[in-house]
Amino acid sequence: MAKVTGLGGIFFKSRDPAALTAWYAKHLGLDAEAWGGARFVEDEQRPGYTLWSPFAADTEYFGPGPQACMINFRVDDLDTLLAQMRAAGVAVDERVEQSEFGSFGWITDPEGTRVELWQPPR
Repeated sequence: MAKVTGLGGIFFKSRDPAALTAWYAKHLGLDAEAWGGARFVEDEQRPGYTLWSPFAADTEYFGPGPQACMINFRVDDLDTLLAQMRAAGVAVDERVEQSEFGSFGWITDPEGTRVELWQPPR
């Protein structure tokens, strides 16, 4: 049987794609290619994995409001990244979670989308 082998991309609507792309490049280091998006190449040196997981319709995990999905980005140094984002005036959730799966933090982008940042365990 044919099957899915991983996440192929995250696609979402934006009020101002160019401005939002620039914001993600500045604060999260996502360098957009000429076609307008960022490409992540997997290798054996980078820990982590990609998940697919439906949540209950009434979940509060995505933050307040009508947000229907949440992007999770793997990061290499969560504490430093969150500090940089606070210094730049980005809305950063004060809560950071530590678990056997790694460290998790959350930010809100300029369009009000809650984004999860994940540093896998070493």
